[in-house]
Amino acid sequence: MEKEENPNSASVDQKQDVVEETEKPENSDTENKKETSQEPKEEIKEITPEEKIIELEDKITRTFAEMENQRRRFEKEKEEAFDYGGFSFAKEALNLIDNLERSKQTLKSDQSLKDTEALKKILDHLEIINKDLISIFLKSNIKPIECLNKKLDPNFHQAMMEIEDDQKEPGTIIQEIQKGFTIKDRLLRPSLVGVSKKTEKEANKTVENKENLESK
Repeated sequence: MEKEENPNSASVDQKQDVVEETEKPENSDTENKKETSQEPKEEIKEITPEEKIIELEDKITRTFAEMENQRRRFEKEKEEAFDYGGFSFAKEALNLIDNLERSKQTLKSDQSLKDTEALKKILDHLEIINKDLISIFLKSNIKPIECLNKKLDPNFHQAMMEIEDDQKEPGTIIQEIQKGFTIKDRLLRPSLVGVSKKTEKEANKTVENKENLESK
């Protein structure tokens, strides 16, 4: 008689095969992790003593350069404070000279004092005071701007009016309304001036001559 196969034994064998197959991927993952963990780590390059010395020398050089630049800035600021620290005071002090000049003009226009000995003495005293003030300013490097009979320079002069004058080149300063001053190499205030311009007759002649030259 043939021996009957047990159906339960076949199912057991199938289950074992399934178990083995499911276990294989887990083992392979574990082995991959072990291999990954066993990979050699990248070594950190150490700085040699010579390289450290070069780096420190560079840092020290940069620090000294910054300190020198800062020292120069401080020196420049100190010099400017010494030279121009009284800029505002000097500008206000110029009002004294302006007031003296106005006083002189007022006295000269007073008909009751005109051509009198008293007027002459007063004007002489005012002129002495004016010269003393200019002398004091010069000691502090505050100098008046000479402008009469010079060409208009926008850096030092401010034109307030134009005056017809065929004897002077156009743009020549022929009147000083208010005296200008400089302090060292800086403008303290500009000179207020009147400049020359050609008369209408001469201006028309110039235009006609220019047109004749262009037509030739």
